[in-house]
Amino acid sequence: MTAKIAYEDVEVGTELPAQTFPVTRATLVRYAGASGDFNPIHWNEKFAKEVGLPDVIAHGMFTMAEAIRVVTDWTGDPGAVVDYGVRFTKPVVVPNDDQGALIEVSGKVAAKLDDNTVRVDLTAMSAGQKVLGMSRAVVRLG
Repeated sequence: MTAKIAYEDVEVGTELPAQTFPVTRATLVRYAGASGDFNPIHWNEKFAKEVGLPDVIAHGMFTMAEAIRVVTDWTGDPGAVVDYGVRFTKPVVVPNDDQGALIEVSGKVAAKLDDNTVRVDLTAMSAGQKVLGMSRAVVRLG
C-alpha cells in the first residue's frame, strides 16, 4: 500500500479529520487479552483506587494506538507512518457505566520534511484534559 495523500497536496496547517474513540471497560478487557497487559489498574476499580488513581484507566499504549488512527485513516496506509512518539500526560479514566470514556483526537500537519514526509502533531483529549503530550508522527506521503 501507499499513502493516498500526495505530498504536493499538503501544506503546513492542513488539518486531518478529527475522530472520537469510545472506551469502555469491555474495550479494556479485550485490549488486555490482545496485549497481554493484565495490570489490575486497567480492570479492577478497587485496586486502581488503592494505588491512588481516580478509577480504572485505559492502557497508555491503547490510548497511543487510538490516537495514531487519525493519521493512518487519513493516509490510507498504516505503513506510511515512519516514526511516532508521545508523552503520557494524564490517564484516560474509564468509569464502570454504559458510556465509558471518549478519546477525542485531532491532527495537523506541522512541517513538510524531506523525502515526501510530513510531521503531524496530534492532540488527544479525554474528559477535557490533554492525555497525550508531544504526540507527533512522521508520515511518508505519496
